[in-house]
Amino acid sequence: MSAKYYAPQGGHPGQEQLLTDRAVFTDAYAVIPKGTMRDITTSFLPFWDNTRLWVIARPLSGFAETFSQYIMEVGPGGGSDRPETDPEAEGVLFIVEGTAVLSFNGQTHDLAPGGYAYLPPASGWTLRNTTDGFVRFHWIRKAYDAVDGLDAPDVIIANEQDIAPTLMPGTDGKWGTTRFVDPTDLRHDMHVTIVTFEPGAVIPFLETHVMEHGLYVLEGKAAYRLNTDWVEVEAGDYMWLRAFCPQACYAGGPGRFRYLLYKDVNRHMALRLAGTLAR
Repeated sequence: MSAKYYAPQGGHPGQEQLLTDRAVFTDAYAVIPKGTMRDITTSFLPFWDNTRLWVIARPLSGFAETFSQYIMEVGPGGGSDRPETDPEAEGVLFIVEGTAVLSFNGQTHDLAPGGYAYLPPASGWTLRNTTDGFVRFHWIRKAYDAVDGLDAPDVIIANEQDIAPTLMPGTDGKWGTTRFVDPTDLRHDMHVTIVTFEPGAVIPFLETHVMEHGLYVLEGKAAYRLNTDWVEVEAGDYMWLRAFCPQACYAGGPGRFRYLLYKDVNRHMALRLAGTLAR
C-alpha cells in the first residue's frame, strides 16, 4: 500500500467558521489540531530563504522538555546554507511533500516524500528546494546528550518506503513500527519512528513510561487515550505526551492510522532539576 503523508497548507478560516475546535493543553498532554496550523501561526528563522514554519513543540516548563519540532515549508528556490545555528543540536528531517536537496561533507541527496535524515551535531548540512513546488517536512531537534566513551552517531539517510516495519508480536501484523535507527545503537539518545495501525488494531493497555513523546498523525484517524481522556485525532493533528502520561489507542478505520513518533532514549535520568544545587 502506498504511503500517504499529511502536510499543512496554511491559509486562514472564514469569519463564518465556529470557534469550537479540538485543541487541548494540559499538564500531562497537549493536542494541537491541524486546523490551528494557519498563516497567522507561522514563524520564520534566520538564514532560511523563502521559508516559513509551524512550531509544534519546544522546550518549555509544563510542555516538551527534551526536544523541539517544526513543520517546515520551503518555497521554490528556498532553503538554507546555515540551517542549524546550535553546534550541539542533532536533528531529524522527515519529508512529507516535495523533494529537497540535502548536502553535507560534499555529498548530495534528494529527499522525496518518506525521506528521512538523521544529522548529528556540527554535521554542516544544508538544504535547498530546487523545484517549482513547495517542500514540506518535519524537523525534530534535540541537544545531543554526549556520553564519555561513545562516539556521536553517523549521518543516516533513508526512506521509510524501503524499510520493512517491525511487527508487534501477537497482533496479526496489525501494529508495526518502521525504525530508522538500530535500537541497540546506544550512541543515539532519541528515536524517530513511524507507527502504523491497521483498522481495528489497538494498544491494549495504558502505556506508562519514562519516554516523552511527540506524535504527528500522518494518515488516518483514531481514538487516543491521553491520561484520563479519550480524544479523537486525525491526519494533520499533533500530540505531545509528557513522561509517564498514560496512553492507549484504538484505530477504528476505515483506513490505516499512522504517526511520526519522537521519544528520548538510552540515557541515565538526570538526578537534579535544571538550575538546582546538589544537596
